[in-house]
Amino acid sequence: MSKVVELFGQSVTKPEVDWNAVVAGQQCVYAGKKCYKIRKSDPSTAIGSCTVLYGKEPAPIIICPNRLLERRQIFTDCLHLLTLHEPGNELHIVSEVAIPGGSVDYFLVSVKSGKVKDFVGIELQTLDTTGTVWPERQRLLRTLGVTRTDDGETSGKSFGMNWKMTAKTILVQMHHKIQTFEHVNKKLVLVVQDKLLDYMEREFKFDHLHNPAAIVDSMHLHAYRMKGQAYQSYKLVMQSRLSTDTDGIGLCLGLQAEARIELEQIMHTLQAKLSATTLFAPV
Repeated sequence: MSKVVELFGQSVTKPEVDWNAVVAGQQCVYAGKKCYKIRKSDPSTAIGSCTVLYGKEPAPIIICPNRLLERRQIFTDCLHLLTLHEPGNELHIVSEVAIPGGSVDYFLVSVKSGKVKDFVGIELQTLDTTGTVWPERQRLLRTLGVTRTDDGETSGKSFGMNWKMTAKTILVQMHHKIQTFEHVNKKLVLVVQDKLLDYMEREFKFDHLHNPAAIVDSMHLHAYRMKGQAYQSYKLVMQSRLSTDTDGIGLCLGLQAEARIELEQIMHTLQAKLSATTLFAPV
């Protein structure tokens, strides 16, 4: 049995799906365009694996950020952070915007008479995998009766989850980007799956974050869980909301601890150099 449970946005247990057409079309139902995850050895073939089962007690793990776009709920859940938004204003979703500190996946923008009145930055992060999901994907196609271009399901290769690198990389990125948002008095939201947040809370210092989130904070973290539906399909629902600021993200990463170590090293070096010749004696 394949560990892939969602392919091109479709639950693999959903009835009456023309899987040959889905696989041939290679369309992401969430992004409304071709799946961007392609094979390195064959750029014309999109992999299409959105969610996989993983762990000792297998649970659905999202491995594609576009999966978080279901129903556009993540944008609705950021509306309250548009503190300058007024009835009658238009709402726009702008993608891939470069700012000092890096690029932001999406901006939810409040617009009046063609002028930007307010905005919220929204960053998406799902789990990065190690190894390859391709054999599991090909195993699924065989089960679904879809013609395959290779017999990749016979490969002994497998995949894992890069928990540590995924978590640390996104926290470092947020630490850089949130400084820009704080400078202009705006909010930045990180959207993750609850499984990734659980890992972050175990491996990094998170007990100082506001839970539930405080609207005055510049950095917000929205976690969603995969809720089981009929035919073993899944629906994305809000699980928790946390918030903090630049200093709070730094504390998550232990940057204050590193600074204390550096301070101690400097003080130790200075103390070792103290002598009668270094004594300052005003004339």
